[in-house]
Amino acid sequence: MNKTPIQNHLPKASRLIYGCMGLGGSWDNAPYSQQDIDLAHQAVNTALECGINYFDHADIYTMGKAEQVFGEVLKARPELREQIILQSKCGIRFEDAHGPKRYDLSPEWIEESVNNILSRLGTDYLDTLLLHRPDPLMQPELIAEAFDRLQSAGKVRHFGVSNMNQHQISLLQSQIKQPLVINQLPLSLSQADFVEDGVLVGTGDSANVGYTAGLTDYCKQNDIQLQSWGCLAQGLFSGRNLGGQPPHVHATARLVREMAHGYQTSAEAIVLAWLMQHPATIQPVLGTTHEGRLRACAMATQVQLSREDWYKLFVTTRGQELP
Repeated sequence: MNKTPIQNHLPKASRLIYGCMGLGGSWDNAPYSQQDIDLAHQAVNTALECGINYFDHADIYTMGKAEQVFGEVLKARPELREQIILQSKCGIRFEDAHGPKRYDLSPEWIEESVNNILSRLGTDYLDTLLLHRPDPLMQPELIAEAFDRLQSAGKVRHFGVSNMNQHQISLLQSQIKQPLVINQLPLSLSQADFVEDGVLVGTGDSANVGYTAGLTDYCKQNDIQLQSWGCLAQGLFSGRNLGGQPPHVHATARLVREMAHGYQTSAEAIVLAWLMQHPATIQPVLGTTHEGRLRACAMATQVQLSREDWYKLFVTTRGQELP
């Protein structure tokens, strides 16, 4: 596998990321349980055994409980902190007494969010902080000041974004002196518009691509690490019940199974290998809490698809031949 852009800043970053969205129990204000803590221990142990040292959080995951149970793991095993890379995101606020669900990239909220994230995780610093969603009211010059304060205080080492296009990144970077080193997006075999953006150039169908034209190339040219959430397509091609799905989805799932047998690996590994083989060196974020499935995903680092098989998967999942 090629070196990923994030390894220019975090040389020991693993090729895969463990996404902690499923930790902490329910998405409500009920307290987390000992069972939730045990699951967090199991997830961390399995990830480390699979060579994954990069852990992705967000302040909203299970209403903050994902970070809290991860903090319990670090409390029990403080030596882990220097062995792992911790990432979290901020900027989404749920409906409350002050307003509806909204995005908030004001400097006050960014700094308050980071302080709360560090408290829940029980650590002094984040390796990476991502702005979770673009805020229509964001003011880059004020975000820049917040980033300066967070970095000078030693609370955040690197910064990035999530769900942003190149125009938003460029606007932010025009004011922020630290390089924005990550962009986390929904990229997968079932959400392949990042590939369609390139192959449909010069055709009438290019207008229907749900992806900002040129974003992948922009990130590659600027050494911005693309991370993929939803990278397994919610199990669509690796074991999920396909009742009601269109024919091309069934055909892709069959092809994935055939390739898994041929490459002597898991279906999950085939789905991830397709994504990871793209020259953008995408980092998948694995959100499963199932130990066996996580191990199946980790097999992707050992799979190199042939060019023909990569295209077979792409053409099958798009449901028609290339232009």
